Amino acid sequence: MWFFPIFSFEKMCFIDYFSLEKMYSTLYNQPDIWFSRDIMQRKIIQSLEKWKHKANRKPLIIQGARQVGKTWAMKHFGKRHFAKTAYINFDNNPRMKTLFSGDYDIGRLLLGLKIESGVDIQAEDTLLIFDEIQEVPQALSSLKYFYENAPQFYIVAAGSLLGVSLHHQVSFPVGKVEFLPLYPMDFHEFLTALGDENLVQLLEMKDWTLISAMKSRYTERLRQYYFVGGMPEAVQTFIDTQNVDEVRQVQRHLLTAYEQDFSKHISDGHTVQRVRALWNAIPEQLAKENKKFIYAQLQKGARSKDYETALQWLEDSGLVHIVPRVKKPHLPLSAYQDNAFKLFGLDVGLLAAQSHLDAATLLEGNRIFTEFKGALTEQYVLQQLIATQDNPVFYWATEKGTAEVDFVLQRGQGVVPIEVKAEENLKAKSLKVYVEQFSPEQALRFSMADYREQDWMANVPLYACSDL
Repeated sequence: MWFFPIFSFEKMCFIDYFSLEKMYSTLYNQPDIWFSRDIMQRKIIQSLEKWKHKANRKPLIIQGARQVGKTWAMKHFGKRHFAKTAYINFDNNPRMKTLFSGDYDIGRLLLGLKIESGVDIQAEDTLLIFDEIQEVPQALSSLKYFYENAPQFYIVAAGSLLGVSLHHQVSFPVGKVEFLPLYPMDFHEFLTALGDENLVQLLEMKDWTLISAMKSRYTERLRQYYFVGGMPEAVQTFIDTQNVDEVRQVQRHLLTAYEQDFSKHISDGHTVQRVRALWNAIPEQLAKENKKFIYAQLQKGARSKDYETALQWLEDSGLVHIVPRVKKPHLPLSAYQDNAFKLFGLDVGLLAAQSHLDAATLLEGNRIFTEFKGALTEQYVLQQLIATQDNPVFYWATEKGTAEVDFVLQRGQGVVPIEVKAEENLKAKSLKVYVEQFSPEQALRFSMADYREQDWMANVPLYACSDL
């Protein structure tokens, strides 16, 4: 038996040569990123398992930006939990356009899907995958009829720009499908991918004394995560090569692909220009001390209504996160938001690439945490909050802007304010103003300092922010 060494920073493991050959064969035959190690785990698989066992199961739509791992998740789930997987890709597929342009007779559709996939589709043991479903809107509409007339079939669908399609889809099957979001890999998934499951387990245990003892390990991985981010292909490249230049090349290719989508999928030239302007402005806007998005920095005299369509397109495509401002942190938070907002990107690694952050920052202590006035740190924290809890995220600021709390979110029947510090800076003046004014049950500060509790707040290390 031959063995091939795979190196990570901390350890070396071995896999047999024939398994490796099979893995790479799989990788190159798939349209989306397939991970070359079983250690690559995504939390969405657990959500898919729950969906499979629901009594009143509906067809499931996975929403997420291009290349966050939707195809891999669906196929991996099918491989692990079903005897057969029937994979249908609707992108540039005239046969499927013809099939779904007819009626919605389930028997007829299933026959066509069997022929297309080469799989004998049976309700009890087959996962039916509709990928890039937005390319055939009638297929999206058909999910209603599958739910009403053949609910016994397991159907999972996804698409790179599905959010855009749903926003404009007239015949969308309202109430007949379920949704499941997928985001870039969070910090826990990143640690697991690098073989540090024990570090994840320790964070989940909240043994703060031992966590503090392992601070250097966490800090090193967090520094890497800021640069690499959570896009699966970038993470895989980092694991395979340990070369940050190759990681950056992958990220640039992804950014180029996103920009190509602008002109490919938006027919109006003015809207394309405004989408590009918003997209390119994210690093500059986040580098400001006050990170509120200012339209006037895009173009003199620019107004919000000029960019409404462009901003909606970016949000629907999953490429940006809008964090609205609330002036009063009362429930529900959405009732107290105004027109001000902060605009974040999809992924901290992509933001670093978009900002042309040099790889040398990885070697310069904690400089990467403070780059661009902590913009990467806020992006990182927001990314973990979005990936690990369901409620939308807002921020709070006083009327005159004299105090601002980076994030506020609903948790249970209360509102939790969160202040983000890129270093071990323990001053939290704005957070204290907030606490004195609104007396929340819980207040959090994320920083590079160790965990500690005070009378009015708790300081949580940045690398543990997704565990609260």
